[in-house]
Formats: sequence, C-alpha cells, structure tokens
Amino acid sequence: MRILIIEVNWLGDVLFSTAAIRSLRRLFPESFISCLVVPRVREVLEDNPNINEIIINDEEGLHKGLGGKFRLAGQLREKGFDLAVLFHRSFSRTALAWASGIPRRVGYSTWKRRVLLTEAVRMPKKDSLHRVDYYLGIVKALGCDINERGYDFFIAKQDEEFADEFFKKEGLKENDFVVCLNPGGNWYPKRWPKENFSLLADSLIREYGMKVIFSGSPGDVILVDEISAKMKEKPVIAAGKTTLKQSAAIFKKVNLVISADSGPLHIAAAMGANVIALFGPTDAAITGPRGKGRVVIIQKQVDCRIPCYDTDCNDNRCMRAITVSDVLVEVKKLEGNGCRL
Repeated sequence: MRILIIEVNWLGDVLFSTAAIRSLRRLFPESFISCLVVPRVREVLEDNPNINEIIINDEEGLHKGLGGKFRLAGQLREKGFDLAVLFHRSFSRTALAWASGIPRRVGYSTWKRRVLLTEAVRMPKKDSLHRVDYYLGIVKALGCDINERGYDFFIAKQDEEFADEFFKKEGLKENDFVVCLNPGGNWYPKRWPKENFSLLADSLIREYGMKVIFSGSPGDVILVDEISAKMKEKPVIAAGKTTLKQSAAIFKKVNLVISADSGPLHIAAAMGANVIALFGPTDAAITGPRGKGRVVIIQKQVDCRIPCYDTDCNDNRCMRAITVSDVLVEVKKLEGNGCRL
C-alpha cells in the first residue's frame, strides 16, 4: 500500500506529528509512506526511518496558484497513492488529495471538507489535547496504537561530527557543564526579554562556572548579538552558524537547554536533552515538550487568558513575570540532581 501524509506548515507541529507517523509505520510496516511538506519544514522529517519519501509542496514557486495546484495533483496522481492521511485540516489540502485520485482520505472533519473525506474523524474540542495527541487521534481512526507519545527527530553521523568539532573549536571540554540558551521564537509574545538572557548567561558563567552557548537560526543572529553585547562575560555563539540538524546535535551534547516555547525547544527534547521551558502565552498542556531527558516548565500566573493567540501583544507580561532567579533556581536543582550527563 502507498500512503501519503499531508503535513502541516509549522516546524513544531510537524515534529509533534512524528509520533503519529511512527504509529502508522508500525501498523503498516511494509507500506511505502510519503510526506507532502512545504520547503521550510523538510529538515524536520529528513533521515526519519519511518518515511520512504519527502515530496515538496512548493507553494511559492512551482505549485503556486491554481495552475500549480493542478500540477501538484497530477504529480501525486502518477504516484498511485491508496491512502491519504491529512494532518493539515484545510479544505484546499483535502481537495488536493481528492483531485489526486487517492481513494481513501482520512482526517478531522470540518463542515467544509467533510464531503471530501472518506473517513471523517470527529474534531476534538479546541485546546483540549496536547498537539501530539491531536495528530495521534487521526491515525487512531485507522487502528494505530497511540500509547507512545514521544516525538522523533533524527540526525546523521556528519551532524554529530559537526557538533564534536564545534565543541573542540570553542574549547568546550568533556567535564564542562554546558548550557545552551535559545532566545528566539516565531512570534514576539513567546520570547523572554533580551536583558534577562544577558543576565542569566552572565550568572551561569560567572557564579556557576558553566559554559554558555547561544543557538539560533540566521534570523536570530541580530537578537543574539544584542544579548551578548549587554553581557560582561563571553558566551559561545552558534546562532546562524548551524543547520537545524547541527543544532540538534549540539542540543544532544550539552547538559541543559533553556528556551521559550519554540521549534528548537522541542527538537532539544526529542534529542533527549534536559530542558527548562519558559512558557508565557502558550499552554504547556497543549504544546509542552516531551522527551527522555528532564523537563522543567516555568510558567507564571498572570491576569491574562492562557492560551493566548494575540501575536500582536506588546505587553509580554506573561514572559516578563519569569525572573532570572526563577530560572537559576531550576538550573541549580537540575545540576544537583545529576544533570551533568
């Protein structure tokens, strides 16, 4: 059987969906499984042994507009898929599966697309499930076992070699306690204040004798430069110097990762890193990290509704409520409980 998974467009959610992909592979071990993704999330699924093929939905190029959608549908039709599993809940993605001639189409039911699904799964109440469980609910309808709720991120040998060389180049030794700070976030209200990261990094280096790495994408370079410029001590800068996979390899090597709710936080958890997660407008019950390492959630009660999806909020009181002292207390606890791996 040939299965097409139609993925969502966001890094964190694609990562959350890997538990469902793993369950699907276990139910259909001999099937050929393809994933349709937009280019920016491709790296999340590369090297995943539960996937045979990644197909790019080039929405800004080859598959842009109505003509591009027909072109993509024709390409998918040629592949002869038997089953489409729709993690993406839009009408357009469902119409794509229908236009591609896929006879069996499974996904959450909405009033618009119900008619195009052959197996419509009842939509759970909004914000009632962790996002991992949300995607598992779709494959449960196919008979998949949904008891394993950890998500997957795979790296190659060359990524681990990069991390080893990076540590060597930066003078980081085996007995150092290394903390990776990830200050970025895909929208401002989820970010912890820059000055807090500066103070935290200085304290970790000066008072605790730890080594600090700042991670981040090329888009985070200016942010990290601003944070490090306010510091008295000198951190190691990895922001803008690594691929997503190379960052994951660094997360795997360090003793602790501290981050707000973001894709890198969840990748760190997937790699088994110990994490301190700083939560503000989002709810850890819905998007909290799940991993094999130690997970600490810091979230303060403020007079706002959580979860909050106001991406234009400039107040940021939920994140400002988390103090540097709050984080240092948790770092000390983890160090005392054998976090030096």
